[in-house]
Amino acid sequence: MRTQILIIGSGPSGLLLGQLLGTIGIETVILERASREHVLGRVRAGVLEQGTVELLEEAGAAARLRAEGLPHSGISLAFDGRLHRIDIEALTSGRHVTVYGQTEVTHDLMDKRDAAGLTTIYKAANVTLHDFDGKAPFATYDKDGVTHRIDCDFIAGCDGYHGVSRKSVPDRALKTFERHYPFGWLGVLAEVPPADHELVYANHERGFALCSMRSTHRSRYYVQCPEGDRVEAWSDDRFWDELRRRLPEQTAASVVTGPSFEKSIAPLRSFVAEPMRFGRLFLVGDAAHIVPPTGAKGLNLAASDVRYLFAGLRDFYRDKSMAGIDAYSGKALARVWKAVRFSWWMTTMLHRFPDTGDFGQRIQEAELDYLVHSRAASTALAENYVGLPY
Repeated sequence: MRTQILIIGSGPSGLLLGQLLGTIGIETVILERASREHVLGRVRAGVLEQGTVELLEEAGAAARLRAEGLPHSGISLAFDGRLHRIDIEALTSGRHVTVYGQTEVTHDLMDKRDAAGLTTIYKAANVTLHDFDGKAPFATYDKDGVTHRIDCDFIAGCDGYHGVSRKSVPDRALKTFERHYPFGWLGVLAEVPPADHELVYANHERGFALCSMRSTHRSRYYVQCPEGDRVEAWSDDRFWDELRRRLPEQTAASVVTGPSFEKSIAPLRSFVAEPMRFGRLFLVGDAAHIVPPTGAKGLNLAASDVRYLFAGLRDFYRDKSMAGIDAYSGKALARVWKAVRFSWWMTTMLHRFPDTGDFGQRIQEAELDYLVHSRAASTALAENYVGLPY
């Protein structure tokens, strides 16, 4: 088999890149190691920057998002037992975010790819990338007991942190930067209305909490938990009690409880791999970088990578120009590091660290107080939250 672009991974970044390339007649094949059902079963983020929404519109995959997504013009920070709202729309000349689950984005893009008759190969085992440092890259994989080969012009590694793409790069060619945070997020999904019509980020002496949602009837809540905690130790009742303890009284009173249908603990880390291009192999999204979910940047960073790579590949096939491809890694990383900084800042400002101490606690309190009372500081948060320019 031969294609122009081979995409490794059928998550949102791989599907979005394939959809955008398909709109301008560039051939793609997607290789995915898991089943379609497994990919659709992943529960992930749900806050989309305006730029991500616009890119989905460009791909022709935003009809359901526009009908069901929840535009948000602000967020609230909870501390001192009170809510402090940041009007991100007013501070950014009308820009906002949209709450729409990553699973729904994946579903919409899968449906568009199916409708276009484009090839996605699921349950592809032992995927191996070859000769991407030359002019004729290809990949091999096993399926149904047979080894197959796909030749291509370029390979887009959209297969996440644990995927084969970054692992295929020689260690000497890759530099990584990493920070682990000494706690996790215990999250639940429940079919209950959200406690607030916008997201609430809470700083509390017992630890961080987040009130989020996926729709007007499905809520996503998180509490900071110690590193090494087990999900089995958290009954629904214990979770709801702990969440309400960390929220201002009026917000806690608005929390509607119910049985959770998904509960998990996610570790928090910051990770960046440089560069993001190796000959004819490009790293995209989580294959190249991970951020704590505090800043709602994971999926949005993957979308910005796709935007830069799509533009470079479009120019290559349309104008025979390598300029966009050559610029991909530098452009993507410049935006990545700003998002890494923002996510790190939000995380350090809102969480209780084991070594915070009395001094560190006073610094957090001063930072939060300054943030909500300074228009300049609030504007900086708002600009980053809605997404920096591409």
